[in-house]
Amino acid sequence: MSGYERETTVRHSITVTKRKQSSISEPSNNVYKKSNRQQESVTLKPHRSLAPGSSHRSFKHVRPSKSSLPRRRKTKERIPSSIEREWVFSASNFENLKDKVVLVSYNLLGVDNASNHMDLYDNVPAKHLEWSRRKHLICKEISRYNASILCLQEVDRFDDLDGLLKNRGFQGVHKSRTGEASDGCAIFWKEKLFKLLDHQPIEFERFGMRNNVAQLCVLEMNCEEAKSKLCVQSSEQTSTSPRRLVVGNIHVLFNPKRGDIKLGQVRLFLEKAYKLSQEWGNIPVAIAGDLNSTPQSAIYGFIASADLDTQLHDRRQISGQYEVERKEKSFRNHYAVRAAVSISRLLPYEWSQEELQLATGSQATAHVQHQLKLHSAYGGVPGTHRTRDQRGEPLATTYHSKFLGTVDYIWHTKELVPVRVLETLPTDVLRRTGGLPSEKWGSDHLAIACELGFIND
Repeated sequence: MSGYERETTVRHSITVTKRKQSSISEPSNNVYKKSNRQQESVTLKPHRSLAPGSSHRSFKHVRPSKSSLPRRRKTKERIPSSIEREWVFSASNFENLKDKVVLVSYNLLGVDNASNHMDLYDNVPAKHLEWSRRKHLICKEISRYNASILCLQEVDRFDDLDGLLKNRGFQGVHKSRTGEASDGCAIFWKEKLFKLLDHQPIEFERFGMRNNVAQLCVLEMNCEEAKSKLCVQSSEQTSTSPRRLVVGNIHVLFNPKRGDIKLGQVRLFLEKAYKLSQEWGNIPVAIAGDLNSTPQSAIYGFIASADLDTQLHDRRQISGQYEVERKEKSFRNHYAVRAAVSISRLLPYEWSQEELQLATGSQATAHVQHQLKLHSAYGGVPGTHRTRDQRGEPLATTYHSKFLGTVDYIWHTKELVPVRVLETLPTDVLRRTGGLPSEKWGSDHLAIACELGFIND
C-alpha cells in the first residue's frame, strides 16, 4: 500500500543493529551454468529474454518443434496455476563480471497502514493480512531471491524483521517516519558480503516536506576470500580499495495533489545521493523504493532525464495520479494518466513561490535538475508484453481494490549494469488473485529485484 500523509509530529528513532555472521551458504558463482539451472527450477527458474531485434508478436506465433512442445506448454500453464516469478537475463553477456550484487526493493505493507485502510482490502481474506503470517511469508520469499541488499519500505515492525533476517545472515539499519505514522524505511545487507561505512537518514520534515523519510548507506564489499582483482595490491598504487557503492531507499509522499512536495522529496534525495557518492570518491549509486509515481509521470521523466520544467506540468498531475470517483463501480487504474490532454495543458501552470521552493529548492527558477545519470534496472533488461510497458518497466508492482499499477523502481548509475531482473506477474494473473496480499504473497506490493554487476575497470 502506498503511504498516507500524517501531520502531527512525535519522536522518531533510528535503530542500528549488528549481528553475527550466519552460516547460511551464499549462491554459487556458477549460477549461470546450464548444469545448475535445473537445480534452480525448484524455486525460481531463470530464462533468457528474447534476442535483440525480435518481437514478442513474432515469437508468439512461431510453431515449436515436437520435442520442445511439451516444455513450452508447461511454461505457459505454470504461471497462472502456481503464480511463479522468473529471472530474465540481459541481452548482453555479463557473466564475466566478477562482482555482482542482488538488490531487492519491497514495500512490505505496514501493519498499521493496513488496519487503517481496510477498504483497500475488501477482497482479501483476513488471515492474509495478519502480520504473524505475512512476516514469515516475506522472509521466505526474500530467501528465494538470494538477495545481497534489501531496501524495504513501510517497515513498522523492525524488531520482528531484524530477528528473522538475522537468521538469514542480514544486518540492517532502520529509520522511522516522523509524525504520527509508525512505519519507515530499512536497508539490510548480507554481513558476509558487505560492511557498513556510512548511514545517512533523511527526514523531509526538516525541509518542510512532510513526514516521509529516506536512507542512504555506503556499503563496502568484504575482501575476505574474494576473487576480485580490486583486492590485490596494484603495482601503480600502494593499494586499491574494494568495491563500494551508495544504496538509497525512499518512500515518497502519496498525496497526488502535492506534486510540489513529491518532486521536492525526489530532488533532495538525489542531491544527497550524489553528494555522498562524491564524498566517497565518486562511487556507484543504486537507489530503490516506492516513488508513488507512474512510469508515464513527469517525476519518472525527471529521474531519467535529470531535468524538468515545472511550468509545463500541473503539480496535481506530476506523479501520474488522479482521483477516482467514489461511486464508480468498475475497476479503474487509480494512478493512470488521463488519455486526453486538456487544452489548458498547453499553457503554463501557475506555481506559487512556496511550491517552487519545495519542488526546485529555489524560488528563482522553475527548472529542477539533478547530477546523477541514472538508468532503470528493468528498462535495461528486455521483457515481454505480458509484464512490461514500452519503457521496460513492470506493468504492475502493486495491487489492491483501488490500484493496479507500478510505483516501485530500481535505478543505478553507469558504473553498474543490470545482469538480470526478477519479472513481475502479468496483470491478468494478478486480477485473478482478487487482490494482494494473498496465500502466496505477503504484501500488497510485489518485490522487485535485479542483479547489478560492477563494470570492470
